[in-house]
Amino acid sequence: MTYTTILLPVFAMVLLTFAVLLRLGWLRLQAVKSGQVTDRDGAAAGEEKVWPLKVRQASNCLRNQFEVPVLFYVLSGLVLVTRKADFLYIVLAWIFVASRWIHAGIHCGPNAIGPRFSLFFIGVLALMAMWLLFALSILFAPIVP
Repeated sequence: MTYTTILLPVFAMVLLTFAVLLRLGWLRLQAVKSGQVTDRDGAAAGEEKVWPLKVRQASNCLRNQFEVPVLFYVLSGLVLVTRKADFLYIVLAWIFVASRWIHAGIHCGPNAIGPRFSLFFIGVLALMAMWLLFALSILFAPIVP
């Protein structure tokens, strides 16, 4: 596999994180401009106390991009270094990324818990499979002096 093939899903995840971050910034700016939140209240209070629901959803979605996806980023670096990526790894990486994008769309949109959880679970299963395949490829690799 080429570096590009391995890194494209990583770039897609980074793009998702920036997209959610920009959405959060936009929603916070709109909440302040509309008078729903004052600058002082927004800076000092906790999320649940001051910000409107859409802002809290986007904030939670952004926080979520630094939880399970961290395992994806770590694995991507390890796969690059060890050259253990294969076709199945790339397919699973794109399944993970697609599930995260759709999950984020639901999280920042209608926030339907059932579909959101299903997509989260699909992504976690894909990531678990990626880690298992990687671990097996390392553990059962021939020893080369």
